[in-house]
Amino acid sequence: MLLAYVDESYTRDRYYMAALLVPDHQAVSLARALDEVVVEASRVYGITPSAELHGTDLLHGNRDWEPIKKMPRARIGVYHAAFQAIADHEVAIILRGVCSDLLRRRYATPYPPHQHVLAHLLERVDDYAKAVDQHVLVIADEVGQQGEYRQDLRTYQTVGTNGWRARRLEQIVDTLHFTPSHSSRLIQAADLLAFLHHRIQAVAPQDERAMRANEALWQRIAGRIVHQHCWTPR
Repeated sequence: MLLAYVDESYTRDRYYMAALLVPDHQAVSLARALDEVVVEASRVYGITPSAELHGTDLLHGNRDWEPIKKMPRARIGVYHAAFQAIADHEVAIILRGVCSDLLRRRYATPYPPHQHVLAHLLERVDDYAKAVDQHVLVIADEVGQQGEYRQDLRTYQTVGTNGWRARRLEQIVDTLHFTPSHSSRLIQAADLLAFLHHRIQAVAPQDERAMRANEALWQRIAGRIVHQHCWTPR
């Protein structure tokens, strides 16, 4: 079975989600590898060993990562180590997004961006699971309206999705499972992916060095990406 870990990153005009699909026999190994990244940061920089690998905090040196706030190379190094741990495992990465500003222009009362992107993401997760002849369990970071999103998935499983690719999702088992990111290294891994993807796609870099640093990070996991698309409503 595959385990799909899902998290999001967004601003007012762009909404992105990442799914990290991990074979069940690799999940413990990847979680431990990410633990070791933080333990090493604790040994070298005095970070708390329970620090959360959170994209925004790691990039800016906030909360758990404040001890290295003035050490950008150290923070980027931790990000590299986490991405290398991900790339070293037999994972698949799916990235979906929507231009929220265009969504609001096209529809008078649009569904929330999260609902649109999650539906598109689940379709692609189901596609990938079918292609590799696996079932998949989806675990997402905690959000509001969890009951609504669970009901949406139930509809997709029994009736089908909407849009031009409408069909039933038959590889996703059970329901959506939600967990706080601080309790799951694999949700944290999905957060690192979603945050950096959003930053590269929608946030203008402050300088050439920042752009090169982001691209170098992305190359660590680029070979694991199996699908990437942002919907631009017209």
